[in-house]
Amino acid sequence: MFKRIANSNAALSLLGFVLAFHGWLVGHSNRKKPEAGFYKPFLDGKPCIIALWHGEHFMVPFLKISKEKLNILITTHRDGEILSRACAYYGLKCIRGSGGEEFLRKRALRAFLAMLRALHKGESIVMTADVPKVARTVGLGIVMLAQRSGRPIIPVAIATSRFFRLSNWDRTCINLPFGTLTAVRGEPIYVPRDADDASLEAARRAVEDSLNAITSRAYAIIGKRADGGLT
Repeated sequence: MFKRIANSNAALSLLGFVLAFHGWLVGHSNRKKPEAGFYKPFLDGKPCIIALWHGEHFMVPFLKISKEKLNILITTHRDGEILSRACAYYGLKCIRGSGGEEFLRKRALRAFLAMLRALHKGESIVMTADVPKVARTVGLGIVMLAQRSGRPIIPVAIATSRFFRLSNWDRTCINLPFGTLTAVRGEPIYVPRDADDASLEAARRAVEDSLNAITSRAYAIIGKRADGGLT
């Protein structure tokens, strides 16, 4: 009975509202301190693939990037349903599916094609780069999307000075209000259309290394370690 209630439309809508309200409170009460030059690649209006780590992505709606041209890739799981309902409050478009390289599973093929269409229309994609249940390991899905679309991957890290972490697989960061919010990005990473397996793996590692580096840099800016300790 509890599971039926928890998965009901009313419960999902309520949780979506709570998540949206929490995000609004955190996003509007934290002083914004993006790294110098953070917005430069987003100002020309050209589409890109914004890559983040799982558990570090909840503040995306509060970056000054045109929401009309953002598409958020969200899992088809229950948590994804809650997140998609929260995104609706911010006017964000969602693509439901998996970002993994196994394109025939979990509606991944449909999501992959939807992301390609959005990029070809001049809209950007926001997606977590790591493999589900394997935190901080970039999958080939995002690299193959860059290869097929010709659009760059831009690694992004967002951090708030006040937060706590859950003990789940991706150590989800729960951002808290009344502090400082910073955003850091890596350099755009392009993947050639004719990239072979070795080149795809090199691009995958480049995305992973960049995300690790900018995440450490983001927390250093606010005087914290990613685990919550002081620098």
